[in-house]
Amino acid sequence: MTTNEPQKTEGGKRRSGLVGGLILIGIGILLLLQNVFASRNFGMYVPLLLGLVFIAAAFLASRRGFLIPGGILTGIGAGVLIAQRLDGFADGNRQGGFFLLCFAAGWVLISLLSLVLKDPEGPAWMRWPLIPGGILGLIGGLLLLGTSGLRWLSYIQQGWPVLLILAGLYLLYKWIK
Repeated sequence: MTTNEPQKTEGGKRRSGLVGGLILIGIGILLLLQNVFASRNFGMYVPLLLGLVFIAAAFLASRRGFLIPGGILTGIGAGVLIAQRLDGFADGNRQGGFFLLCFAAGWVLISLLSLVLKDPEGPAWMRWPLIPGGILGLIGGLLLLGTSGLRWLSYIQQGWPVLLILAGLYLLYKWIK
């Protein structure tokens, strides 16, 4: 009898326990260090370090699911650090633009690492993170352009519902056909 459910093995249980334990220990160490070094802005590094812990867990457990929080937190963490470093050198819009570009890079990182990671239960390549990554990258890039980019963002803000209408029409067309 064949079934589509993954087979649970003793080795799989051990590996899951190892990875889960390492994730909890890593998060605990980071939070403890944040408490100890609170006056030294250690908290700015926590999202980046947590992201790296999840990425390491993905490769240790051979599970793509860990890449999602890993990429998101790594992108946010890098964005926080870069925006902080730009304080005083760039205006708020440009700082936000750099943050969003880093955040977008975290989403792209999920897709790229999914190509490398060998997960027996998952797809060969996770393409879907490129959608939020592309949107965030577009907005971040436009913020970096300054006034002209803000104008384009205003146009996009007013016109993006047209994309929903077009997508709905496409789905209706496919349904009728």
